[in-house]
Amino acid sequence: MSRIVKVATVLAGTLVLGLVTFCRTAETPAAPEKDWKIWTDGPDATPAVGADFQPTRSFAPLVKRLQPTVVNISTSTEIQGHKLYRRSPGGNRGDPMDDLFKHFFGDGDGMDVPSQRRNSLGSGFIINADGYILTNNHVVEGADEIKVRLTEPEREMKAKVVGRDEKYDLALIRVETKDRLPAVSMGDSDALEVGDWVIAIGSPFGLAHTVTAGIVSAKDRVIGAGPFDDFIQTDASINPGNSGGPLFDASGNVVGINTAMHAAAQGIGFAVPVNMAKQFVRDVLSKGRVSRGWLGVGIQELTPDLAKSLGLGDRIGIVVSQVFPKSPADKAGVKRGDVIAEFDGKPVGEAAALTRRVGLAEPDRDYSLKIVRDGRDMTLKVRIVERDDDGGAFERKGGGPAGDEVRKASSSLGLDLAPLAARDAEKLNLQPGQGVLVEGVAEDGAAAATGIRQGDVVMEVNRTPVASPGDFAEAVGTVKPGDSVLLLLLRGQNYFYAVVKKP
Repeated sequence: MSRIVKVATVLAGTLVLGLVTFCRTAETPAAPEKDWKIWTDGPDATPAVGADFQPTRSFAPLVKRLQPTVVNISTSTEIQGHKLYRRSPGGNRGDPMDDLFKHFFGDGDGMDVPSQRRNSLGSGFIINADGYILTNNHVVEGADEIKVRLTEPEREMKAKVVGRDEKYDLALIRVETKDRLPAVSMGDSDALEVGDWVIAIGSPFGLAHTVTAGIVSAKDRVIGAGPFDDFIQTDASINPGNSGGPLFDASGNVVGINTAMHAAAQGIGFAVPVNMAKQFVRDVLSKGRVSRGWLGVGIQELTPDLAKSLGLGDRIGIVVSQVFPKSPADKAGVKRGDVIAEFDGKPVGEAAALTRRVGLAEPDRDYSLKIVRDGRDMTLKVRIVERDDDGGAFERKGGGPAGDEVRKASSSLGLDLAPLAARDAEKLNLQPGQGVLVEGVAEDGAAAATGIRQGDVVMEVNRTPVASPGDFAEAVGTVKPGDSVLLLLLRGQNYFYAVVKKP
């Protein structure tokens, strides 16, 4: 994440963020419908650009049609005053810093720093004729006052936050007006393909109404911004000043919300997919908050070594390392060691992709889950529930003393093992006789490169539970040198698999 920088809101007078979008006022819904859809989908809402519009020749006809929905968002935040104390309250004779403080600020113990107001500028775009505006959360987060400047007719209006979400980095705000405002048409980010033309309009570095064009460079990008990363990558220039504005397709429909940029490169920008924004808006209007789905599993990537150890060959999917009791996955019959190949009929090849799809799934609805168990394909029906604030982890009951009397041991895999003390077992909510503590990992041992750390607890060796270092040694002893050992480990409350080749 160190190389990825959010296109943050900027101090007043440095950046003006104005992005323009396109509308057809007469066909824009005036109020939320029963399904809380307040925007207009393209292409029906988008008037024909005309035969004179050819992307390879000029974007001018399209850009002219996008300008009526330009909004600038200015925010004001009060920074509370505080007391600036001298280095040595009361004074220390001979202290040069104390003397320096006294020189500038007198003999008092400190000075009062008054409250200040911090102003910043950002951008958004109108999605509904009644004044609903979509932007980034970081454009309005913490603001005491939000003002929106419209371009046609030019005027400034106060806005209120309807809802916002930090994980999606999206915010819905609204201005109260009797006039019907021009609004964008919303596209389909799922239908977007790598290589499609896209256009960004904004005010990078304060250069108002700058238009940049390029293509979709990649989809489903994970940049470390959060658990629901699903960014559209584009080479249309995205710079400080484009934050919160729309990314258009060649038909003038919004397909993304410009959100981030690569700090050390040009031509690498990222936008939140508009389909994610649509669900965000529905949730905010219908529930007053964002609703995310929860499956109730711990997952990890299926590496080639892990696939071989599980007898899966060249299968593609996500390994289930943990199933929470009473969770949707548990009720559906998912077991540890299963490989999730598809969710809702769509393949999943990365853990992040499954997390996104489940998070965007509608709670209290049944979805198909295709898994591979012991080399056999199975399709389960799972009812997704709403994810709670702590990620949906149900509390596990149990615990008690572990086999403290069993001796410590060093493993041929480069692990120093010890019995799991009763107090540690209780903290982990483990039953008596579960797990072996990893006290150390040899730097030159076979397990050093697997990510196993001191404090991890080994729960299984080759799918067989272990309760002592002796159990561990016995299980590993049956493996031939050069073959792989499959370990199930517990770290905190999270389970994961590791594959170690026996020397």
